[in-house]
Amino acid sequence: MSASGPAEPAGASLDDRPPFDLPEAEPLGRLPSRLRLGVEFATLFLGLPMALAFGLPPSVMWTLLAASFALGLALLAVTPGFRFAEFLRGPPSPGLWSAPAFAAGTAVAIYALTVALIPHALFWMPSRMPDLWLMILVFYPLMSALPQEAVFRVLFFRRYGALFPSKAAAVAANAFVFALAHLFLWNWVALLLTAAGGAIFSLAYLHGRGRNFWFPVLLHAIAGWLIFSIGLGRFFYHGAVPT
Repeated sequence: MSASGPAEPAGASLDDRPPFDLPEAEPLGRLPSRLRLGVEFATLFLGLPMALAFGLPPSVMWTLLAASFALGLALLAVTPGFRFAEFLRGPPSPGLWSAPAFAAGTAVAIYALTVALIPHALFWMPSRMPDLWLMILVFYPLMSALPQEAVFRVLFFRRYGALFPSKAAAVAANAFVFALAHLFLWNWVALLLTAAGGAIFSLAYLHGRGRNFWFPVLLHAIAGWLIFSIGLGRFFYHGAVPT
């Protein structure tokens, strides 16, 4: 697919562009292109979460995540300039202490919230349901963190990042839609932590030259492990949602 619009400066490449200012099939300033992307964005990142929160049963969460992941990959395939090799870009942690520092800070925050809100749940899952806990440790990165990062970080910034005027605006919007995707859980703890997580995972994805997929996947996996290990898992379990 060829892109219309101004030619690239000599020596420039698609990888030299900021992740929130990407080329489209038509110049983004043209109304049809911006409108098309805006409709896509609103449907995926606003409409589907609202449907899950207000209309669909919480039990369809995994089906919806799988469908969103598949649709996200299809949309990335037709996004000008995107290459699936970008999923392999960047180390899991850009610095020796990056992931451990995140884990330590997140553990302190989750421990404090657990003690303040539900102290009886502290380390309940590993002590009372070790089989389920170990299953979560094994499958959470692959079944939850990876597809969510593909949709909420890679698809968000590579296809829709140019809708935002700045990196700060894109990161703020990403934090909002990531929290909105967890609205169906109907508790403020999930919304607070996913908004903070959305901002952190976005900055991890944009770290350095940007488009580092595995770093936010690692941080997302660590956050999930700690949530279910320390005691806030019930706030993220769809089976606990009132019907």
